[in-house]
Amino acid sequence: MPVPVGAMPRGQHGPSTLDKLKMGGMMGGSVGLIIGFIFGFTNIVRFGPGPNGMLRTLGQYMMGSAATFGFFMAIGTTIRTDSSPMAAEAFSRMSARPTILPRLYQYPRAARDEKK
Repeated sequence: MPVPVGAMPRGQHGPSTLDKLKMGGMMGGSVGLIIGFIFGFTNIVRFGPGPNGMLRTLGQYMMGSAATFGFFMAIGTTIRTDSSPMAAEAFSRMSARPTILPRLYQYPRAARDEKK
């Protein structure tokens, strides 16, 4: 029997908070590596590699950027996943589509008589 869309079978749940923390850290770390490579390479071309050499200087830029961005991304992902049920319910009510009446809507007879 097929499972309806959106329903989860028994025993299966979404990722835990720790899983989301690790996922945010890995995503932030990979983005930080790329940004560190770009900025590090740009600074090496502009100002030279310095006394540490090109690879060590580039590695320092990449690892520093990856650690910083991964740390903040992990914390941000964890904070975003922790919400109260009341806040989730309020958000779902707020983001529902508004009720729009058709242009030629006819009020019920009792309401029309009260307007006159």
